[in-house]
Amino acid sequence: MLLVLEEVRKSFPQPDGGRLEILDIPYFGLDAGEQVVLVGKSGSGKTTLLHIIAGISRPDSGSVRIDGWNITLLSEADCDRFRAKRIGYVFQTFNLLPGFTALENVLLSMYFADGRADRLRAKQLLERVGLGHRLGHKPPMLSVGEQQRVALARALANRPQLILADEPTANVDVGNQQIIINLLRETCREEGAALLLVTHSPEVARQFPRIERLEEINMVGKREVEQQV
Repeated sequence: MLLVLEEVRKSFPQPDGGRLEILDIPYFGLDAGEQVVLVGKSGSGKTTLLHIIAGISRPDSGSVRIDGWNITLLSEADCDRFRAKRIGYVFQTFNLLPGFTALENVLLSMYFADGRADRLRAKQLLERVGLGHRLGHKPPMLSVGEQQRVALARALANRPQLILADEPTANVDVGNQQIIINLLRETCREEGAALLLVTHSPEVARQFPRIERLEEINMVGKREVEQQV
């Protein structure tokens, strides 16, 4: 099992001094190379969960193991290095650096991981996502769909074991949505990376062999449903 979450809890402070529970996940697992889609209503904690898996945010308690490493025990600096080398993250809002070209955005992620960059691989990744003719273009010169493709190439730059994709089609026009999903799935399959994708789209979710509903694995969501009955 590549990814294992056990007894992961996360809450946030409220103005009245109390805590707002967001996540209470007894167990969640993902095999190496597996492709899984995570669905749930807005505000249910999907992005928070991805941030915890990536080590961007720390859980209040519990363990997050990736390839046997419990990243909750790593220092912030070590966690950053671990993420750069082993995890690719595709953000909903792309998070590209506007002053850098498409090629430079991909190369920069390589520097963060190893302090060196493979220019040939960066070019090949951009060519794979159909941007071989846009290497020298900066994000403001690219369409929204093209920016998301750069973000995908960047996420794959360091041959990660796990790709996390947070609503990768939310800001993309309908014509590019299927292109992005196909690129994600195909490149992850070719690279041997596992994929965990968050989406609101039933059309996207139906394309995956395994669909997880956050309210079914998150005890916070289950308790909310029970209180409404």
